[in-house]
Amino acid sequence: MIDGSVAKPRRISVLGSTGSIGTSTVDLLKRISGDIEVRALVGGRNVALLAEQARELRAEIAVIHDESLHDDLKARLAGSGIRTAAGRQAVIEAGAMEADWTMAAITGAAGLEPTLAAARNGHAIALANKEALVCAGDVMLRAVGEAGATLLPVDSEHNAIAQALGGCDMSTVEKIVLTASGGPFRQSTLEEMRDATLEKALKHPTWTMGAKITIDSASMANKGLEVIEAARLFGLTEDRIDVLVHPQSVVHGLVQFRDGSLVAQMGSADMRIPIAHTLAWPDRMETPCQRLDLTAFGRLDFEAPDETRFIPLRLARQVLRAGGAAPAVFSAANEVAVDAFLNRRIGFLGIGETIDSALQAMTENPELTTLDEVLEWDARGRALAEEHILRESGRLRNTVSETALHA
Repeated sequence: MIDGSVAKPRRISVLGSTGSIGTSTVDLLKRISGDIEVRALVGGRNVALLAEQARELRAEIAVIHDESLHDDLKARLAGSGIRTAAGRQAVIEAGAMEADWTMAAITGAAGLEPTLAAARNGHAIALANKEALVCAGDVMLRAVGEAGATLLPVDSEHNAIAQALGGCDMSTVEKIVLTASGGPFRQSTLEEMRDATLEKALKHPTWTMGAKITIDSASMANKGLEVIEAARLFGLTEDRIDVLVHPQSVVHGLVQFRDGSLVAQMGSADMRIPIAHTLAWPDRMETPCQRLDLTAFGRLDFEAPDETRFIPLRLARQVLRAGGAAPAVFSAANEVAVDAFLNRRIGFLGIGETIDSALQAMTENPELTTLDEVLEWDARGRALAEEHILRESGRLRNTVSETALHA
């Protein structure tokens, strides 16, 4: 498959179609010349873009997560014959619709239920939702196994590992290496990171992504989440997963084999490449992505990550070793902390401090065997993170008041 077509009629759903991964997926779907049937498109709040996508792809149904926007969506799709729905339950039902290939790109814990519903259909899941394996790894993998579904990683690093593995026996692998750009603070001191502005944190040096993942990249929480996800995807222990900072973002992942061979996957910093790999799998399709010109770089740099400055990466390794509910608490606390930073409630280093506080406040660490248990611990993690933020903001106000009194 080299011409951008698909081999047979395929039913496709995109969960999270209005986000950065979703829009890249829609761009590729519009370029496919083969016979595809778009069953469901699910968006969060961008009702105008969702309606536009639904019309362009002639989707069977368009679903908006925010129920207050349902009337607007219906108005925009009036006369099109496209069904509409809204709300959490509608999103889950959209995920459960029979589809041969489903893009699971709803970020955060909100994506857990629809992704699980899609997995139970027993077809291909292009997984861009880290939380599905970080928080609910055992639950998700059990559902995938029972249904005979196929998980296809979309994250550029995990997709790179999958490509570099080439279907080999995992017993031949010594370790895998995930690369990280290092983000905007790769060379910053702790003091500079403590004073970092939101605007600077959102300026990723190589990738164009949504706000949440961009901040995750700046704090390296995303790399921590990816280490946990890689352990689930490839069945590896924490000590067989390395991270290298690679500022050019040309090499996305490497596999070290037991014979000494090191196989790398490279490509331009365009998420349409890994998305296309999953969309055409097990074949290949043509994309409009820029071809990599190594002569334009001249050199490729690699360095070890600094887990003293980038606390979330160190914490992620700890929770992977701990197992149980710890990964779910890590992910939930990170979501709360990133939201607080985006809303200027905490400083940049407060992200790692919030995650650390939530983990330390855990009084038990049970194994999670059901989705309800996962969601319960996700809620606990959020509450612990919010308590820390409120506690620290109270201390800050008290410090400011005391300073004013003694001025």
